[in-house]
Amino acid sequence: MSISRRHFLTIAGAGTAGSFLLSGLENLYGNTRSTVKSPIVRGYGALIKDPNGILDLPAGFSYQIVSRTGVQMSDRSELPSNFDGMEAFTGKNGTTILVRNHELRPSAKSRVIAATELMYDPNCAGGTTTLIVDSNRQLIKEYVSLAGTAVNCGGGKTPWGTWISCEENTQMPGVPDFRGAVSKPHGYNFEVPVNSQTPVNPIPLVAMGRFRHEAISVDPRTGIVYQTEDDPIGLFYRFIPKQPGKLATGGILEALKIVGKAQVNTKQNFPVRQKFAVEWVRIEEPNPTGNTVKTEGFTKGAAQFMRGEGICYVNGSFYFTCTQGGNPDLNVKLKAGQETRGTGQIWKYTPSQTAKNGGSIELFLEPNDTNIVDMPDNITLAPNGHLITCEDGKGEQRLIGITPQGGVYTFARNARDNSEFAGSCFSPDGRTMFVNIYDPGLTLAVWGKWMNT
Repeated sequence: MSISRRHFLTIAGAGTAGSFLLSGLENLYGNTRSTVKSPIVRGYGALIKDPNGILDLPAGFSYQIVSRTGVQMSDRSELPSNFDGMEAFTGKNGTTILVRNHELRPSAKSRVIAATELMYDPNCAGGTTTLIVDSNRQLIKEYVSLAGTAVNCGGGKTPWGTWISCEENTQMPGVPDFRGAVSKPHGYNFEVPVNSQTPVNPIPLVAMGRFRHEAISVDPRTGIVYQTEDDPIGLFYRFIPKQPGKLATGGILEALKIVGKAQVNTKQNFPVRQKFAVEWVRIEEPNPTGNTVKTEGFTKGAAQFMRGEGICYVNGSFYFTCTQGGNPDLNVKLKAGQETRGTGQIWKYTPSQTAKNGGSIELFLEPNDTNIVDMPDNITLAPNGHLITCEDGKGEQRLIGITPQGGVYTFARNARDNSEFAGSCFSPDGRTMFVNIYDPGLTLAVWGKWMNT
C-alpha cells in the first residue's frame, strides 16, 4: 500500500519515535525561501480512524453531529446547504447560540427562505441560520436569521452580541452571470443580532465597503473592525465607526499600506517573521457602482493580499489567512502548464498602541508545503492559545493547529469526503469546538482535553 507524505506525517506524530522523525522533518520540509522554518510538532498525536467515516480525531477527543442539511428546522423551512462561516455566543441557561452562514449563489436550488419583505434580495439564496444548543451539545432550536443575500462566506462576531455576515459576491442588477441575476447591489456586510429568533430586517452596512468580503474581526479596545477580501488582488481594510458598536451609523473605511512598499503584492517572496511598519489610506468611495474599492486603495499605495480569508483577534494582534498566498509546493516539481497557486499564508497585524495610523504587519507563517498547510481558510483561537485553521485545499481536508511559536500539527481530518471544513469556533466556556463540513452540510461538536500551551 502506498502512503502519502501527509499521511506519514500524521502517523509519525504518535509516540517518541514519531517525535524524533518529526524533528528531523522540520528542516527537510521548512520554508526554503525564507530564514524561518515551519516546524512540524506533535500536537495531540496521531489521528484515529473514525469507524463512522465522518471525522478522524486524536485519542481523547469525541464528536457528535449537531445539525445537517435537509432537515426541517424549527421555523418549518428546510435547512439549506453550503455551511460556511460561524460563531458561538453565550445563550440563556447554559446554552450556546451559533450563527451560521450559507454560501449560496443566487441561482442555487438550496435556499435560505423567509417572507419576501424580510429578504434583502428575493432573487438570492444566501443568508444565515441560528442554532441553540444545550450544555450536552444537543440541538434545541434552529431557524433562519438572515435571508436574501448572496454568497455569505465568512464573517465575525462583535463584542456587542451580533454576527456580521459577509457577502463575497459583488454582483449588480442587470448584469447576470453564472451565479444568476440579482435585483439589488451586493458585496456588503449585514448585522445579525444573536438573540433575534426571527429573520432580521436586512440592512446593508454600506459604509464598510462594497467588495468581495470574507471575514471581519473587531478590536475590543477600540471598536475598529478589520476586514479581509477574498480576491487575488484584494486588500486588507479597517472600518472606524462613528459610534463604536453602531456600525449602521457609518464611519471611515481605510486600506493597509506598508511603509516603503507602496502597491506591493505580498503573494510571493515576502520575508517571513519580519515586521514592517504600516499606514492607512482612506477610501473616499466605499460604495462604488463600478470597480470595487480595491481599485481606489491600490492606486493610493495599499498592499495586495492573495485571497484574504479568515481573521481572528489574539492578545492585541490580528491573524488572518491568505488562502493562495505563497509559492507552489516546493516539494512538487511542476510540469509546464500545471497550476502554480500558493499553498497559503498566515499574516499578523498589530495595531499601534500610541498612534492611530501606525502598527506593524508580518508574514507569520508560509510553509510552501501542502502536507503542512494546504490553503488555510477560516481561523479561530482555541482555549489553549493555539490557532485552529480550516483547510480548503485540493486533497483531503484537515483542521490544522498552530502554536504561538508557529509549530504546526494536524488536529482533525474529514473522513467522509473532500468537502472543506468551515466555521470553526469555540463555545463560551471553551469546552466544545463547533465546526462545519461544507456540503452536504454538517455542523459538528468536538470535545476533549484542550492542552495547555
